Amino acid sequence: MRLVTRGDLDGLTSAVIVTTCETIDDILLIHPQDVTDRRFVASPGDIFVNLPYQQGCAKWFDHHLLTNTNETPPPGFDGRWGLAPSAARMVYEYYLPKNPGIRAYAALLDETDRMDAAQLTLDDVLAPKGYILLGFTLDPRTGLGAFKEYFHALLQALKTQPLDRVLALPEVQERVLRMREQDALFRRVTIERSRLDGNVVVTDFRGIDPVPVGNRFLVYTLFPEANISVRVHRGPTPDRVAVTIGHSIFNRTSRTNVGYLAARHGGGGHKAAGTCLVPLDQADAALAEMIAVMKKDG
Repeated sequence: MRLVTRGDLDGLTSAVIVTTCETIDDILLIHPQDVTDRRFVASPGDIFVNLPYQQGCAKWFDHHLLTNTNETPPPGFDGRWGLAPSAARMVYEYYLPKNPGIRAYAALLDETDRMDAAQLTLDDVLAPKGYILLGFTLDPRTGLGAFKEYFHALLQALKTQPLDRVLALPEVQERVLRMREQDALFRRVTIERSRLDGNVVVTDFRGIDPVPVGNRFLVYTLFPEANISVRVHRGPTPDRVAVTIGHSIFNRTSRTNVGYLAARHGGGGHKAAGTCLVPLDQADAALAEMIAVMKKDG
């Protein structure tokens, strides 16, 4: 049996719970677009978590908006879906009745909810600590590079060690140090590469290689007037551009349903956050269209 999920804190917490309750032979970390574009095909026995539904998986857990970009799960599917703070919350609720021991992960789950739903304080962004700090070291958007081995190391550590010892691990400390060392550079490049367009702050990292390591929520402290952000950077392949959209976590007045907007361009997400990959030759037009919607919504 395989667990197929994303390589972020939500995926990690889900993996902690699933591997506690199931016999898992392998863990695969993929991007949701791999499912949407059918670059990844489910095998019998696969448990899909924090990914779009795909026919053929044995169990499916998710908390994103259901859009016509992806397959719709059939009635009575095995697993759980709901508009929850995290996919890990869906996993936890499914397994808890027969596995009361997973209550030991309640603190991890609560912080995963906060991180994935972006219910963060200014201190969480400027001086993260605990599980939130751990989440930033794992977040692919922080820019710390390859994370497969790191993900597996954290998975084993969280199941066997208290949080303070996990945070003291050399591989964790190395990532925290890189984040702190590049903080000033990330702020400077973000300001240089960002523009305010009405209520939208647009950050274009295309042409920068590599993008400095940094906390993705810092843009809201640098542009407090904006209530929604768009971040553009190179995609996983040269013919695609990645677009990440999110409501400001401090100025919570945007009326744009980001998940539906991203779905119109082949992606998806939540009401307040989403991503899509657009063809390179269509990126500027798609970006202009999305910004126009966000400005109209207010």
